[in-house]
Amino acid sequence: MPWNWELVDWPQFIYDPTPIAKLDRQFLLSVGSAFGCIKTIDRREYKRFVIEILSLEGLESSRIEGEILDRESLQQSIRHHFGLNPPQKRRGDKESRMGELLCQVYESFNEPLTHEMLWQWHSLLFDGASHIDEKGGYRTHSEPMQIVSNRYDSPTIFFEAPPSARIFQEMTAFIDWFNSKNARESLLGRAAIAHVYFESIHPFEDGNGRVGRVLVEKILSQGVGRPILIAISQLLEKRKKGYYAALGQCNRTLEVQHWVEFFAQVILEAHENSMQLLYFLIAKSKMLNALSGQINPRQTKALLRMFEEGPDGFKGGLSAENYIAITKTSRSTATRDLVELVEKGALVKTGELRHTRYSLNLPKA
Repeated sequence: MPWNWELVDWPQFIYDPTPIAKLDRQFLLSVGSAFGCIKTIDRREYKRFVIEILSLEGLESSRIEGEILDRESLQQSIRHHFGLNPPQKRRGDKESRMGELLCQVYESFNEPLTHEMLWQWHSLLFDGASHIDEKGGYRTHSEPMQIVSNRYDSPTIFFEAPPSARIFQEMTAFIDWFNSKNARESLLGRAAIAHVYFESIHPFEDGNGRVGRVLVEKILSQGVGRPILIAISQLLEKRKKGYYAALGQCNRTLEVQHWVEFFAQVILEAHENSMQLLYFLIAKSKMLNALSGQINPRQTKALLRMFEEGPDGFKGGLSAENYIAITKTSRSTATRDLVELVEKGALVKTGELRHTRYSLNLPKA
């Protein structure tokens, strides 16, 4: 049975946009709401939001591929790119390269896609990697590019991509399609097709997933006319099994309805999560500004540590023991500090005695 790229109508992917028309409308409304909210915050807060979203996307996209990046180093790299807090670590590590890639995609969102742009992204990902022969270039090896199960006794070929000799031709067609404009086309559908189309070609020796996911960011940004700040990979990592299963259903067909509906829902939910993070960062700024000069350094340190946990906060809430560990203070001082933070409206207390827990007192979005 032929692979999708061997079919006569390749690469004419087929889906009915009607079921995702509602998701398209929801997405565009959500994007409009985000843009309106961003206009109300100062440039510093906006940059913090950009750094948080870009680093989250980089961390989770790498995690999907089994690579763990250091969050602090990645954020330092992105801050350095924006001229904020130059990193202490040496340049050229994998976090710095991923940070540079994310920033390039963010800043060049409206530029046409080119072979050279893709090669530059790939080079950033794998500069110095010993397992890659073609860094910053499409694969050239004669062996088939296959996705195979890990079972040595009975390996299963899940997918075989076009041979290396066809890659430049296939990618030229992909780039032409990517840069084409069709105002009547579903934006979420177009993003879903871009991902499955690119992954089907699988043009690089490694890194196809990471490059394919930043292409989704680019095509969405071009569709709305400004950089989209959305951590798609965070949801895809949580739903990795479903993500690969939905992609896998496209391996031998150009009928991709299931994939498009799955991916459109992921994009919509990921943007909603990004909005929650934006509201969270705005609330953080407002709270810390309101408490400036009213709380001691221990309390400030504890609040900052709680904010580091993100919108979901500490699992189960902050305990007195957590506070003592964070601030290196005595139990009596911790109790007094926590009571004051509740009185000032920074924290909300639940439970009693050893079950007492504290959470950030933030407005509901």
